Amino acid sequence: MRAPIGIGVLSFAHGHVQLYVDVMKHFPDVRLVAAYDDNEARGQAVCDAAGMRFTPHIEDVLDNPEVQAVMIGGETSRHEELAVAAARAGKHILLQKPMAFTLEACDAIITAAARAGIHFSMAFQMRHDPANQRIREIVRSGEIGRIAVVRRRHCIGCLLDPQFATGWTKWHTEADKNKGMFMDDAVHAADWFHWTVGKPVSVIAEIDNVITQIAPDDNGVAVYRFEHGEMGILLNSSTVMAAENTTEIYGERGCLIQNYGDAPSCGVPRRPDGPAVKVFHYGQAEWEALDVPIPASHGDRIRAVPRPWVDSLLDETAPAADAHDGRVATEMILGAYQAAAAGRRVRFPL
Repeated sequence: MRAPIGIGVLSFAHGHVQLYVDVMKHFPDVRLVAAYDDNEARGQAVCDAAGMRFTPHIEDVLDNPEVQAVMIGGETSRHEELAVAAARAGKHILLQKPMAFTLEACDAIITAAARAGIHFSMAFQMRHDPANQRIREIVRSGEIGRIAVVRRRHCIGCLLDPQFATGWTKWHTEADKNKGMFMDDAVHAADWFHWTVGKPVSVIAEIDNVITQIAPDDNGVAVYRFEHGEMGILLNSSTVMAAENTTEIYGERGCLIQNYGDAPSCGVPRRPDGPAVKVFHYGQAEWEALDVPIPASHGDRIRAVPRPWVDSLLDETAPAADAHDGRVATEMILGAYQAAAAGRRVRFPL
């Protein structure tokens, strides 16, 4: 492909896409062309700020020859509909998470993208965080030996904010549009596990409403087992307002701690001397603090998604996360829901 790339948007329902266009309007190799949204007030407001043309008609984006790629930020319930339509129109795709509600919907998206021969990417911003990238390198290098237990926290305090269940973000709390908060948010941690440790072989879980009744669920814990026996504890909560520790990894030759990597729920100030990642090698006297930058805000993590995506389009290289990655993360979350509902271990593939 040649720059500038013509970019369109299919729905701003997911707020991350609003941040994408906010940063992309400054890219010299991108031209923001047009955006569709079924909420005219929302779509017009974002388009006015980004310098895009707004339309309430999806065909105005998909039939526009100036649009080469689209970012899809519709409600999760619309992902299959929008992604399949975009693929059939020959548009390259950046899709918000989770990929879909069902594996059948994921497969429909994958099939449509393959038949059209388009470039397909999932928007998993945790893969672009410097700390997460360094953690993955350490785990995969064998530096701390075989891994016994990994605990990953991905939390947010949104259900303690009464404004979240109103206005443009309300759909996140509605079962028919989003299934549940665990589906919506734990998928980030699921993708992190897949990217860092590998595909799991089984899961047990508890997912429920514990302190709120705003959404179908507000807290969940899933314990995954991986190919070599590793235990992965995924903690997801929508009722956490203050926290510090994000990741713990315990291996046979050392352990690793990540702090401040879960910005939405890190409501307390970071200590000035607090490193992003520290490693303890067994037999040594002290922790080793790694020189890894911490993004200034969660918004900066989200804004890190568009640049690698655009580069992968221009360079015709593999995306940071592809359709297979999106399906695996969805399967991991669906497996956790099944395990919680049945009160027993669920094995993969589903």
